[in-house]
Amino acid sequence: MRLPRVRRPRLPRTRAGRRRLVQAVMAGCVLALLPSTWMYVVTGDRLRTTADVPRTEVAVVFGAGLWDGEPSPYLAHRLDAAAKLYRENRIEVVLVTGDNSREDYDEPDAMRAYLTRHGVPDTRIVSDYAGFDTWDSCVRARKIFGVHKAVLISQGFHIRRAVSLCQAAGVSSYGIGVDAKHDATWYYGGTRELLAAGKAALDVVLRPDPRFLGPKEPGVTDALAAARH
Repeated sequence: MRLPRVRRPRLPRTRAGRRRLVQAVMAGCVLALLPSTWMYVVTGDRLRTTADVPRTEVAVVFGAGLWDGEPSPYLAHRLDAAAKLYRENRIEVVLVTGDNSREDYDEPDAMRAYLTRHGVPDTRIVSDYAGFDTWDSCVRARKIFGVHKAVLISQGFHIRRAVSLCQAAGVSSYGIGVDAKHDATWYYGGTRELLAAGKAALDVVLRPDPRFLGPKEPGVTDALAAARH
């Protein structure tokens, strides 16, 4: 049986046609890069390190996966930065936000346990069990937990998107991009961010409700009040 021949796409034969093709490709590239450009503009003066970030009451740590029930190395680096800020009296409360959509997968509780092992009192940790993506975490930090200002902690390839989305959600934010080994996960994360930037721009424009919103929770307010007594 002879397979049908697949025709190769033909380039335009005329100079004008080739010029239009080049212009279309260039326009596509510009549009693809617009979301990333927007994030760089928004976060231009908002990125800091653990050494120079302004003192802020609340830090938000985003989930980054579990390995056998324990924080992945990437998530552990984020939590280490939060614990360091707490020990240096640079923050008072840590809001850990992650995925608990299944009974056998609980990022926030694993993050809480790690922080307590590294010197952060349990009473200073607040858990958001419905931080299914960055937009959801930012909106819930503002609407559910009443956070107006925060230090955000993530890896460098993600932190600009986190700051941009939290700023749009009403949380005045500084971001700390912690160091990470440039392994396959790092390169995957960096590549993924090119696509995630487009979704982030749509989230800011459309402002969808989080997958789960629910009632307001006083955890952050109570933890801050306890910190002052």
